[in-house]
Amino acid sequence: MFFKKPEINKTTVRKFAVDLIFIVTGCCLGAFATIAVLIPNGLSSGGITGISRIIQNQFEIQFSLIYYALALIILLACIIFLGWKEASKILLLTIIFPSSLWLFEQFEFNLLEQKDTILAAIYCGILSGIGSGLVFSRGYSFGGTDTVAKIIKYRLAPQMSLSKILLVIDAVVIIASGIFFGRNIALYALVTQVIFSRVVEYVMYGFDTKVVQLEVITEQHDLVSNYIMYNIGRGVSNVRIIGEYTRLPRDKIITLCSPRESMLIRQFVAKTDPHAFVTVMRIEAVWGRGDGFGDLQDQRPQN
Repeated sequence: MFFKKPEINKTTVRKFAVDLIFIVTGCCLGAFATIAVLIPNGLSSGGITGISRIIQNQFEIQFSLIYYALALIILLACIIFLGWKEASKILLLTIIFPSSLWLFEQFEFNLLEQKDTILAAIYCGILSGIGSGLVFSRGYSFGGTDTVAKIIKYRLAPQMSLSKILLVIDAVVIIASGIFFGRNIALYALVTQVIFSRVVEYVMYGFDTKVVQLEVITEQHDLVSNYIMYNIGRGVSNVRIIGEYTRLPRDKIITLCSPRESMLIRQFVAKTDPHAFVTVMRIEAVWGRGDGFGDLQDQRPQN
């Protein structure tokens, strides 16, 4: 009896290869930031890194081993409480990132020539932010306190948002770092976290707001729509709405454009219909065909 050889999807293999490059690069940057910047300068951080630093300080165990143990515990908890589907998102990073930490520990390299907590806090936030941004941009997660936050939300506190739970966890870790390392270290950890968050956003979405959503309610509907489509070169969608006071149906114009184009549209609307109602909202990212936004498989938003 003959069996067909399973076909290998080249697109899937290619995507995974690109994912792996981003993941390994991101892990190496994050590991370098921790081993060559954070630890030699006596700093701490939030999340699982901060917890590992506290344990390392108390028991003088190798940092990468502590991190590995905590990562495996979180992975096991994720499997138990959230299932294999959620655990699969962190499995790869649970193996690669601690391994990267261990690898950089073998070199005993210090990025700064002399101890400087301010520079260390800044560089650690930048390097780890770039590394995490590269990993997040491919849809993967490190499986740290964000996974713990998901477990708490879905099992203990469904009424709380993930961001609030994660904020509380990181706050507790940073406060604990202040107890074990001193208040200054806790404040530096806060600085690192802020820089880290901003850099992750820059890596994933770019340095500027590239896209805004503009909505217009006007009596000159056709004029405004034609101006957006044929002068600005953007697509237009219409949504039928009803004003609660007048109970009259109106068409609301919706378009995605750059901030500069939104100003041109606003100026045109002001001249055409001074009584029009215009709202502009910032959009973090846009994927999908149309108006040059790029394909859904693109990893960076387009304008």
